[in-house]
Amino acid sequence: MKSPLKLSTFSIPVRIYYEDTDAGGVVYYANYLKFLERCRSEWLRAIGHQQAELLHDPGIAFVVRSVQVDFLKPARLDDQLRVDLEVEKISRAQIFFRQTIRRADESLAGGSGELLSATVHLVCVTAAQMKPTSIPAFLRSQLEALQ
Repeated sequence: MKSPLKLSTFSIPVRIYYEDTDAGGVVYYANYLKFLERCRSEWLRAIGHQQAELLHDPGIAFVVRSVQVDFLKPARLDDQLRVDLEVEKISRAQIFFRQTIRRADESLAGGSGELLSATVHLVCVTAAQMKPTSIPAFLRSQLEALQ
């Protein structure tokens, strides 16, 4: 079922649990990448596309080609965060995102609650061969309309 939503920006909440932290009591750095991925997955769902359905028909997946991350401040156990994305650019076979993670209540952070800033570059690939391919026209036109 395809949705007419036009979402070039999107956010999800994330609560920090014990399993997300390292021995120092702060969020383990690799877990931030999981939070960014969840946000992109929920964004895709919000615009009407399930990853499992895209894998089946038309047989595509989006894979991360590159990530540039700046870790600015730590998150800790029980923090409530907001993971944001903004679609920066869409090309024939690629999507570029700007993503941030911040404290949900920035007033508790004493001003800027931004914890992480990232740029993420995805490439559309065939699910079977994992080779780059064009984003299907029906999806690309919907994505381009978001910009």
